[in-house]
Amino acid sequence: MGCVYLGGAAPWDLAQPQSAIVRLAGEGAFAGGVLDAGCGTGENALYVASLGLRVLGVDVAETALSIAREKAAARGIDADFVVADALCLDRLGRAFETVIDCGLFHTFDTEERRDYAASLASVTGRGANLYVLCFSDIGPDARGPHPVSQEELRAAFGRRTGWSIASVSPDWIQTSSDTNGVPAWLARINRT
Repeated sequence: MGCVYLGGAAPWDLAQPQSAIVRLAGEGAFAGGVLDAGCGTGENALYVASLGLRVLGVDVAETALSIAREKAAARGIDADFVVADALCLDRLGRAFETVIDCGLFHTFDTEERRDYAASLASVTGRGANLYVLCFSDIGPDARGPHPVSQEELRAAFGRRTGWSIASVSPDWIQTSSDTNGVPAWLARINRT
């Protein structure tokens, strides 16, 4: 995955935060320590950190993280970025009150989604909030890779996994080829 960044910007790298993240921030959705799982070059993490929150961005792509660190330094924003496998977050040795996932969940298969939910649970406590923005399977414009159904989201984050879905609503993921957006789900999920 890291090699995607060697040839220039990845299709999901906009050089700005996703609109859904900006909207959530405006609603006061983020609090405490924030984890950005699959942060890429860090735009969402940097935006949230610019609001004064402690943010850790993790990704498997060192090239993307190097770009994120350079952006943080250039902008004078205090955010940390480390290489980590989203399926083994317990290795971080940290806990978070808020987790952001923009475009990571839909890359996992069914078994990996269960592991991912457990991994997220290992770094969050009761009452933590998770926000997942993933490609949707709904509508004629459902053209994102690996579109996800509401049922798949609910199966991955059901009560037996330590999570409870508060809501799943239609939204958009902006990409470099479609800044208006590709159909997505925005799931608001609580740690039980």
